[in-house]
Order: sequence, then C-alpha cells, then structure tokens
Amino acid sequence: MSVSRRITSFLGLRRSVAAMLTMAVLVGMGEKLGERFLPIYILALGGGAYVIGLLNGLDNLLSALYSYPGGYLSDRLGYKRALAAFNLVSMAGYAIVITFPTWQAVILGAFFFISWDALSLPATMSLVAAVLPKNKRTMGVSLHSLIRRIPMALGPMIGGALIAGFGERDGVRLAFGLALILAAVALVFQQLFIEDKRKEGEAEGNPLRLAKYMSPDLRNLLVSDILVRFCEQIPYAFAVVYAMKIVGISAVEFGILTTVEMITAMLVYIPVAYLADRGGKKPYVAITFLNFTLFPVFLLISHSFWMLVIAFIVRGLKEFGEPTRKALIMDLAPEDKKAAMFGLYYLLRDVIVSFAAFGGAWLWTLSPQTNFLVAAAFGALGTAYFVLFGRDLPKLTPDHPAQARG
Repeated sequence: MSVSRRITSFLGLRRSVAAMLTMAVLVGMGEKLGERFLPIYILALGGGAYVIGLLNGLDNLLSALYSYPGGYLSDRLGYKRALAAFNLVSMAGYAIVITFPTWQAVILGAFFFISWDALSLPATMSLVAAVLPKNKRTMGVSLHSLIRRIPMALGPMIGGALIAGFGERDGVRLAFGLALILAAVALVFQQLFIEDKRKEGEAEGNPLRLAKYMSPDLRNLLVSDILVRFCEQIPYAFAVVYAMKIVGISAVEFGILTTVEMITAMLVYIPVAYLADRGGKKPYVAITFLNFTLFPVFLLISHSFWMLVIAFIVRGLKEFGEPTRKALIMDLAPEDKKAAMFGLYYLLRDVIVSFAAFGGAWLWTLSPQTNFLVAAAFGALGTAYFVLFGRDLPKLTPDHPAQARG
C-alpha cells in the first residue's frame, strides 16, 4: 500500500467526506468573518448588553429548535439535498445584515444565518456515519472539527482587519458580503461532489416518540453536557467585550486570540481521535468538560494580551474530546435514526442552555467577575456529574462485529 493510500485510510477519507470538508471550509470562512464581531457591531449600531444577550440567547434557542428539523430533513431527504436547502437559508440571513445596517436587522438575519450550523450538523454526522465504519467515525468527526477550525482561525483575523480598515459598521457588513459569496460557491461545490448514499425515506417527525429510543447512557451524557454548556454560554458573547473594552486589546489582537484558540484545538484533534477510536471515550470527554470549566477562570485573571493568550489556549483545549462526544452520540443512536436522534439531543440541550445566554447578560450587568465565576461553577458541576455517571461504550477492535457492520 502506498504512503498516500495509508494516510487516506488512516484518516478515513472518502470522496464524500473530502467534499464535505471542502464545503465546511468555504461556508465556515464566510460565517466566521463577521460572526465573532457581531457584539461589537451591535454596540456600534446603538444596541446594548441586553441586545447582545438576546443575540446569544437566540443563537442557542434557534440552534436548538433547528437541530431536530435538520435531523428530520436529513433522514427524510438525504443529507445532500438537505445541505443545499440549509445553505440557501443561511445566505438569506447574510443578505439581510448586508442590506439593513441596524441592530434589529442583525436579530432578524440571525433567524436565518444561525441556521447553518444547527441544521447542517445532523446531516454532516449522518454523512460520516453512512460512509465510514464505526472504528473510523471519531476520526471522521475529528477531521470535520479540525477543518472547521481553519476558517474559525482565519475568519476573525480577516474580519478584524476589515474592521480596522473600514470601521466597526462597514467592516462587518463587508465581512458578511464575502460570506454570501463563499456560501454560493459552497452550494455549487456540494451539489457537484457530494454523493448521497442515504436515500429519501421515512423519518420520525415527532420528537416525543423519538425520545423513547434515547438510551440511559445518552441521557447521562446529555445532562452533563447541558451543565457544561451553561458554563460556556454564560460568558460567551461577552468574551470579546471583556477583551476589547475592559482589557483594552484591538480587534486585530482579538482575531489573533481566536487563531491561537483554533490552532490549539487543531493540534489535539487527530491524536485524540486515533486513541478514542481504539479505547475508552470517557477520559477524553471528561478532560474537555474540565477545560470548559477552566476558561472563565483564566479569563477572569487575564488583564493583558499575553494573559488572554493563555486563556484562549485553555479555550482551545475544550475541543480536546468534542469530536469524541459527537461520535459517541452517533454510536448510541439507533442505526436508522441517527440524524434525527442527533438533532433531538441538540434540541433538548440547546433549548435549555439558551436561558444561560439571557442569564449571562444579567450577570454581566452585575459584574464581569460574577458572570465568569457563576459560569465556572456550572462547569464544575457538569464535569463532576459526567465523571460519576458517564459511561463508555465497549472497546472496539478491528475484528469486532459492530465494525464489520459499519
């Protein structure tokens, strides 16, 4: 076997997977050009802390509400047709933000462009489960997460440069203009190169009926995940405000911090995926939850750019076991309902977690310290719950029958 074939086999690369990864770069680059600076854009347009909290709350709430329809449509239409529809919806949101320079238009546009991640993730996970065996699914999910970090790293830097060059208002609108163009290119690309192995068929449209198929182990993962996401979302929208308005760094420097975060995450994805596919997943997920908990603590003690660099390295390490957690959800989901079950998991998680974003705005009005410490307390509780009640799947080997069926 040649070196290139060995690398391809090791990474679990197939044509559809490679096409999906390219699509993730194109759409992700556009999305991240302006998204991280929306709180600053809202302030420039006259919105306040509660508008920022509203945007962050909508991000979680709409992501939750869109997750189950995303999974349902993927199971019903096949992931290829579903991805095309989701891309068009996202493009409509970009167009609204570009056309109307008001914070109200940002909120309205969010109903559309927030949809991409929520709607497309179940379809993407379904694609991975359809084309890869079980002993390569964590690797496939990790590659998706790794590739997504490329635009997450570069997008904010370009967006920060646009803000530095054109101002907080026009810079963000230009960023969304580029996002619209890249999304259109991605739409053409995904239709040309992604093969849909999952046919149109029956899908469970009632989440209440689907919930009975959720195993106790998956429920325990969900509970711990909800608590840890409270930790993430309480300070999420205010990290950029804290860094730029309190610590006093520039937009370009914040873009660099985001790059540091993404590079850190990218460095751990492949080795962790290799180990998690061959051993227990629980330790890697537990380490991830711990890093979620530590980030607001490090943010609290950061009073300079270089201290923020350390904080964002910790933030990058929260991705340590994230692909492992997603792969575990897919492993625990019924074979014929994987996309819908993935969507149901995110529906339940993000509906509840959306309240953390609204609460985060109130905690911020008390003080940044209160916001960060309450967030860390939720993270510690979620981590402890998972350590006590989280369960591993049985270790799989290349000869395991489940893998032969994958």
